[in-house]
Amino acid sequence: MRHFLTGVALAALIAGSAPSFAQTPDDQLVVAFTMTNVLTMDPAAITGGEAVQVLNNVYDALVELDPETAALSPRLAESWEIGDDNLSVTFHLRRDAVFASGNPVTAADVKFSFDRLMTLGLSQSSGLISRGFSAQTVDDTFVVIDDHTFQLNMPEAGDPKMILMYIAQAGVGSILDAKLVQANAGDDQGQTWLNTHSAGSGAYTLTQWRSNEYVILSRNDGFWGDAPAMKRILMRHLPESQSQRLGLEQADIDVGFSLAAPDLRALEKDPDITVRTDPSAGFYYLAVSMADEKFANPKLREALRYLIDYDGINTAIMPFFGTTRQRPVNSTAFGALPDPGYRLDVGKAKALLAEAGYPDGFSTTIRVIADQQFLDSATAIQGTLAQAGITAEIITGDGAQIYGAMRERQFELLVGRGGGGQQPHPDSNLRALVLNPDNSQEAGLTNYQSWRTSYQDTELNDKIEAALIERDSDAQIAQYEEIQRLIDQKVTSIQPFSERVVTAAYQADVSGVIIDPWISRFEDVTKSR
Repeated sequence: MRHFLTGVALAALIAGSAPSFAQTPDDQLVVAFTMTNVLTMDPAAITGGEAVQVLNNVYDALVELDPETAALSPRLAESWEIGDDNLSVTFHLRRDAVFASGNPVTAADVKFSFDRLMTLGLSQSSGLISRGFSAQTVDDTFVVIDDHTFQLNMPEAGDPKMILMYIAQAGVGSILDAKLVQANAGDDQGQTWLNTHSAGSGAYTLTQWRSNEYVILSRNDGFWGDAPAMKRILMRHLPESQSQRLGLEQADIDVGFSLAAPDLRALEKDPDITVRTDPSAGFYYLAVSMADEKFANPKLREALRYLIDYDGINTAIMPFFGTTRQRPVNSTAFGALPDPGYRLDVGKAKALLAEAGYPDGFSTTIRVIADQQFLDSATAIQGTLAQAGITAEIITGDGAQIYGAMRERQFELLVGRGGGGQQPHPDSNLRALVLNPDNSQEAGLTNYQSWRTSYQDTELNDKIEAALIERDSDAQIAQYEEIQRLIDQKVTSIQPFSERVVTAAYQADVSGVIIDPWISRFEDVTKSR
């Protein structure tokens, strides 16, 4: 069927247009993505980048990250000041901002949104909880000064920049219309109502959501910013890459966000399609378990560094998914150092293995999820390990099986992806990949990937915590650079080989598309037809 998107959802979107046409409407954007992890539209309860990608268009945060520079920029707050003690941030709200309901955006709405987030204690509160915020202290940490002035007080020493970057994200940072939510709150603080309704001030409102089918967003004509060119957005659940490719080739969809490498390569040859890749968060990596006596030896871990074909993997396997990166700090974060320059060197690896007591190699296993770029990377590493005498059996499974084994600390080697980085701050990566406050089995710190690998270094822990609270910017950067050099020396348990990127394909006459789901918005998208 040529126009496979012209069913009920598209008919609802185009509101009366004929059921078949050569191109999507000029004032409406049709987007294909995977929405398996979109389980609710309640900002406090969402999980994953796909839900963030939807709600970034519906809700505003106090601040946002510039998609080009990753710098903090005004959103609902036109300005802010960090307190002299580095423990508070005072926000001055725009006076022209209104919610889609017509209610003005006030500091009371900001407090209500954060209070609700912490009181419910759902998934989006976890980051603030990890920084000492709690439901019991909301009246101390979230303070209304006047209608257009809001103060956030940090419950413990840290870097306010990190908190600002964190609350720029939809979900944790979404500001809700308190009056509208309270009018529909029921006995669950509005969870049931917000599951399928919106209460934001963003450029769009939620018109309809059908789980694993589609989301329809309608332009908010009362939006305080410049009016979006697109009247409606249809975000369609199309998990099959070939379906997205076909839709793009036939002009049935404008943007495809979930395409596989073969389809992206084919679309690159189409003059009517633009394929674009942008940096994102986290890494593809090789992890070792320090619970295994072999990998507790730093010489052996160092040998593994020289048994990864970084250039080969990133050239042949990772286009559209990753680009070479060997340090556990995203290249977009401030203070990130250039790569140390590791390369495949079997001779050097063999010498290190001999020093570690394994001149003839050994046998081990590599766990990896069955997705193509992961499996291909693991197979490439299996091949280069074999050149040094290491026989590695590949064990595949789904995410629950592979990462479940990692969370249970029941693995030897693992090719995975993760490492924070949604905030362009070194602490986001280092806290995910290197910090381990308590290495005991009973601690169960599964959010810390160093804990999963049974790796703990108290010197690195102390330096990571100290750098976070350093108030002098130059000194803080110097501390993060020192930490990265120490990681090289100490040979930590997780070796990145590729920094994650995200890729989308879209019609050549569409512009203003932001690829990274964590900061994606459609308010600046236009079509030149």
